[in-house]
Amino acid sequence: MKTKDAVESLAALAQESRLAIFRMLVKRGPGGYTPTQLGEKLDVSSPTLSFHLKELQHAGLVDVRRDGRFLYYRANFVHMNHLVGFLTENCCVLADQACGPQCGPVTAEVSVTRRKRA
Repeated sequence: MKTKDAVESLAALAQESRLAIFRMLVKRGPGGYTPTQLGEKLDVSSPTLSFHLKELQHAGLVDVRRDGRFLYYRANFVHMNHLVGFLTENCCVLADQACGPQCGPVTAEVSVTRRKRA
């Protein structure tokens, strides 16, 4: 990844609504969400959502697929992983000793809440 691309991606994520949209798309996985679904989940108006999705798409963080008359926006996982790799590729190269596991990408703990059926 080039520095210019990383700056564009980080700039796109440096806004609260866009970060929330991107994180929601990451949670959803490759299936993505329609704009209507995203708007309902995040309580964002259609024009505002459209603006933010366009910015994320321009930065390469989101792509869109058409299924009939529906558009599905989804996180571009390849680009996301390239960005994380760019940020960590030189981790500890100037250190006197190896960093160890602190230098690798952090694996987030996911807690799954199961609902009880009535």
